Amino acid sequence: MLALSIPSPPVSSFQLGPITIHYYALILLVGMIIAVIITNRRLIARGVPSGKVIDVAIWAVPIALVGGRFYHVFTHPTDYFAAGDNVWNIFAIWQGGLAIFGSILFGTVGAWIGCRRAGVRFLTFADALAPGMLLAQAFGRFGNYFNQELYGSPTTLPWGLQISTSSPAYPAGLPAGTLFQPLFLYEMIWNIGGALLLIFVIQRRFDLHRGQAIGFYFLWYGFARTFLEAMRDDPTELWVGLKINEDVAILAAVLGLVLILVTRRREPLDMVDGHAVLEPGSSPAEEARSPREENA
Repeated sequence: MLALSIPSPPVSSFQLGPITIHYYALILLVGMIIAVIITNRRLIARGVPSGKVIDVAIWAVPIALVGGRFYHVFTHPTDYFAAGDNVWNIFAIWQGGLAIFGSILFGTVGAWIGCRRAGVRFLTFADALAPGMLLAQAFGRFGNYFNQELYGSPTTLPWGLQISTSSPAYPAGLPAGTLFQPLFLYEMIWNIGGALLLIFVIQRRFDLHRGQAIGFYFLWYGFARTFLEAMRDDPTELWVGLKINEDVAILAAVLGLVLILVTRRREPLDMVDGHAVLEPGSSPAEEARSPREENA
């Protein structure tokens, strides 16, 4: 069975002269670039000038990174504040430990600030970001693979993940050679599938209203994370009988469903490639160029 399992990488970094490059950080950077490129193309299709995504990203990305780390430390206090722990490790982001829900929450605030300053409607930006965000998260999960993290309970499935017993997160009491559910892989596949479904099926076959694409993102991702979190064995804080991340995942899915339903009534059709049915009396050019609306 072990021969059919997924081996974890023996290394998590490489040297570039005197500098240590961690694969986790490098992969996160590539994921961000992917999201920026896709979002820029989708914003252009909605009448937003090229490059505006950078104006928003310079606010959203740093705030998202800080928020993701803060959320992780907050929900895993025993990893950083137990007896004998080095409290300064809370800043060792290169070792892993970025909570996507924290990044989404704080990154949303950063994106809102960036949109206000760049003169881009927030929901327009969010809709453009939705598939790129899913792909970036899928790529980021590959970084979890290099850090030997984001795995679930022991399994006998042939695609079980090998984890080194020297890993700090290796569950105590389990024998060497134990295989684990590769949750990073499940989430990668789910996120890629969601991005492709949104771009090539939903957006082409349905008339989406502004705000529905990002609603789909929250619904799709929150639904999956609810089940994936239940499969994790790592210690985390509980809230109303569930892990905090399970609670947040459920709330994210509910938020997505509410956005899909509410924006259908309150928002105009999303303008993609200049074709949309807008509010009465508006033209695509007016919708794209109105300074009052852009800053609303």
